[in-house]
Amino acid sequence: MGAKRRVIILGAGGRLGAALVRLYARDAEVIGFNHAQLDLAQPEQLRATLEPLPFDALINAAALTNVDYCETHRAEAMQLNAEAPRRLAEIGRRKKAQFVHISTDYVFDGEKREPYTEDDPANPISVYGESKWEGELRVLAANPQALVLRVSWVFGPDRPSFIDAILRKAREEEEVAAVADKFSTPTYTLDIAEILWPIVAGALEYSGLLHFANRDSCSWQQYAQWALDCCHEFAVPMKARVVGALSLSEMRNFIARRPVNTVLATHKYQQLSGRTPRHWHDAVAEYVREFYAGS
Repeated sequence: MGAKRRVIILGAGGRLGAALVRLYARDAEVIGFNHAQLDLAQPEQLRATLEPLPFDALINAAALTNVDYCETHRAEAMQLNAEAPRRLAEIGRRKKAQFVHISTDYVFDGEKREPYTEDDPANPISVYGESKWEGELRVLAANPQALVLRVSWVFGPDRPSFIDAILRKAREEEEVAAVADKFSTPTYTLDIAEILWPIVAGALEYSGLLHFANRDSCSWQQYAQWALDCCHEFAVPMKARVVGALSLSEMRNFIARRPVNTVLATHKYQQLSGRTPRHWHDAVAEYVREFYAGS
């Protein structure tokens, strides 16, 4: 039996990073860094902390993800989402380690009516999307062996997301609503962790851009309605039964523009792995059953 894989995960306090740390610790030696432990805004700290450590894989799940905050803090967004990932990619290259950078569906403008493939041109319409796209470009320029994984609408048990906010409100109020004219795919952190593991473990080699999301697509409203239906099916107490419809144009509190349709095509992942992602319905149902009905 060989030595355990040594994996470093940045963004360990986030929704995806926390899931990766928890799940990978079963089979690997994992070190996770949260924002307080390692600040992406401090390039010298990145090098001084990471360079001395022995590792086989480095995963960057850290980012400035508040879309509206990014819109009014462009320099900070570019530092954390573009320049810091470049430095991490260089560290991974120098250490001859697998480097994985997590990106987003927001690199697209949302005008396409079909799922976006890895070959479609990026055209972000927000500072957040622009900073993440710039991060992709800098990572792959600094480390051509890096993997940039784009994901969408990430949810999971380690940190609340859109769906948790909806269910929290539905538990207390009879009327809830969500945007009905914006489309993508919910993606479960546990599924992302599972598909990434063969690459992190060195069993599957892949570099460049790769899309992963659970199968099929929905609006925020459909997403919320399905989760609410699952709660009722699994006897999780909820006051609301129906999720009302809002339009993007009604969201006056949004500062940044949101792309309307950012469904990610996963054909490349399926060809690479020989597997098909499970339907988002199944992933959300499992989440509700395990972390709401079971609590």
